[in-house]
Amino acid sequence: MSGLTQDTREWLTANGFTVGNDAVWLEALTHGSFNSAAANNSAELEADYQRLEFLGDRVLGLSVASWLYQATGSQEGQLSQRLNALVSGATCARIARSIGIGAHIRLGKQAREDGGADSDNILGDVMEALLGASFVDNGYDATRDCIYHLWASQLDGDEGKAKHPKSALQEWAAGNKRSMPDYAVIERSGPDHAARFTVEVSVNNVGAAKATATSKSEAEKLAARAFLEEFG
Repeated sequence: MSGLTQDTREWLTANGFTVGNDAVWLEALTHGSFNSAAANNSAELEADYQRLEFLGDRVLGLSVASWLYQATGSQEGQLSQRLNALVSGATCARIARSIGIGAHIRLGKQAREDGGADSDNILGDVMEALLGASFVDNGYDATRDCIYHLWASQLDGDEGKAKHPKSALQEWAAGNKRSMPDYAVIERSGPDHAARFTVEVSVNNVGAAKATATSKSEAEKLAARAFLEEFG
């Protein structure tokens, strides 16, 4: 396994990460497709980011939950609503894009040509994997502080304060004595690592709206919002 490039090392440092063990950071930046070329060349396969993503997701959740508990007097339902928004794949991808993660992800040739470096799914996963790498290399406290730095504008902003569009639509339907919203994936396009989902939400005898996003849940949320804007 090669070491981190100087450019990537400097980029990590500039964004608040402390690099000690190169291997764990390389793992965090390695997409499964990177091994396709290695396998074809009979080279040794390198670990991809999936295990670190799993770990980073938990560290992120605990860090944000702790911040919300200490910084707000909100009740459990509001805390959960904000937590879910702040640790969502969409938020992780947005932060990843803002710090330029895409340029440092190790992707296979085809995955990069297919737009993998700008895929919300991959960006969000790698963001979590980097947090996992930080936890392994530097422990919880350092990783928590890094999260608070990277998530500062999200934590101080309105992310998750408004009711989720799907919940709002469900309440609207109940309040107007309508049937519950029905969500359906009407189109799925692109390769697995850069998939796009088009979802249609409909309420019987009212109408329908649709939206497209890089995940089914995000498409459902956008469709619900579009429905409320048109019929609510």
